[in-house]
Amino acid sequence: MDFDFSEDQEQLRDAVRKWVEKGYDFERRRAIVAAGGFDRAAYGELAELGLGGLTIAEADGGLGLGPVEAMVVMEELGRGIVLEPFAQTLIASAVIGSHGGEAVKAAWLPRIASGEALVVLAQQERGARYRLDACKATASGNGDAWTVSGAKSIVPAGDQADAFIVPAMLDGQLALFVVARDAAGVRTSGYLTQDGSRAAEVAFDQAPAQLLTSDGLAAMEHGVDAGIAATCAEAVGVMDRTLAITVEYMNTRKQFGVAIASFQALRHRVADMKMQLELARSMSYYATLKLGAPAGERRQALARAKVQLGQSMRFVGQQAVQLHGGIGVTDEYIVSHYFKKLTQLEMTFGDTLHHLGEVSARMEDTAGVFS
Repeated sequence: MDFDFSEDQEQLRDAVRKWVEKGYDFERRRAIVAAGGFDRAAYGELAELGLGGLTIAEADGGLGLGPVEAMVVMEELGRGIVLEPFAQTLIASAVIGSHGGEAVKAAWLPRIASGEALVVLAQQERGARYRLDACKATASGNGDAWTVSGAKSIVPAGDQADAFIVPAMLDGQLALFVVARDAAGVRTSGYLTQDGSRAAEVAFDQAPAQLLTSDGLAAMEHGVDAGIAATCAEAVGVMDRTLAITVEYMNTRKQFGVAIASFQALRHRVADMKMQLELARSMSYYATLKLGAPAGERRQALARAKVQLGQSMRFVGQQAVQLHGGIGVTDEYIVSHYFKKLTQLEMTFGDTLHHLGEVSARMEDTAGVFS
């Protein structure tokens, strides 16, 4: 199997990396956090690179590229711990592009591709934990006249997004709707999250909605799996940069007159960090390549990947902080922000324990038994 990236994919990586290094440095990120955790101008710059339509079909105004290109982009955004929720754009592209009717596609995909519209998934409810089939929001109506009522929590950039993909119960079955943020009956309350990005509580009170699909659970599982793959790739980028920062610090920090990188015990810990990073990278590739598999196989693969990524993120983040000492947890020093990002990514779309349960639940009766 060939794991080499094509020339076009490497050029895409290089373009995004250059933007991160030159256009999204640590000082700009700190300014965005201070201003609320989301910058529409920064998101617009990603769209100017063509990333808004990365995985949207050319017929709908996009580039028509695939999951591997999305993975490449997310790794580079992870290296810069970019706050703007580009993973949500990939989720919206997947859900609307694969499950939406022509009217929904025409209304939203060209606007997503151009960067005019940021559409985010609003699925999390209080008490649901990470279960996708636990939904108290309801929908009513018929034809083109639908309304949604309910409340969603921790919606990425929820008070800044242009629209939401909202799961709601319709005639006893989970369906997905698109609700514009400026629609009547929509209320948002934004706040900063642990890593400095923005989220919101969103309430819908008979809010006008557009039906995306009546087979909501299958569509939402597809979207969340796309989100997990994006999260895994982003985490690889975060860990890769975290390791590089740690090695650089160890080569410059001196104790007893020599760089601490010369201490064998610390070198072994760095080697363990590298091992965990490469394990995570391989599982991120696995997750991305399984996005086109049948639903059952895809769900199992993404859960497996998230388990390994969760373990790797915890190890790399904790070791980085310990190898830095006290400076590793100060707000002024960059590695603390990488640590917080890893902590938040570990819980995004289900934490390690949740996905360990998902892997276990999807094992066949003969798993681990050899006759």
